[in-house]
Amino acid sequence: MKKLKPLFLLMVFALTSISLKAQEQNKPTQTVQIKTSAVCNMCKKTLEKRLASEKGVKSSSLDVDSKVLTVVFDSRKADADSIRKAVTETGYDADQLPADENAYNRLHACCKKGNGNR
Repeated sequence: MKKLKPLFLLMVFALTSISLKAQEQNKPTQTVQIKTSAVCNMCKKTLEKRLASEKGVKSSSLDVDSKVLTVVFDSRKADADSIRKAVTETGYDADQLPADENAYNRLHACCKKGNGNR
């Protein structure tokens, strides 16, 4: 009996480790790339800060030169369309979706389309 107890504990530990590893591999993390109308580092800061508070978003990064926003998110809590909507509600175009007009009007002057930046 004393010899079986360590063997039993070892088996339980091994099965628990395998189960945890399987759960890590099945995480529903997805990545979406969104073409935006962002033009400067202030746009980058604004978008990344806004998306940090969006439910399900794990990280976001805007490449200012290409205007592409890359977002990593939990697909159980968000989807690509809700992320695009958050971008438009911040005042920027998101792929083919136009920016929300009121949000766009609140952007800093350097972030607006008419300043020769776009």
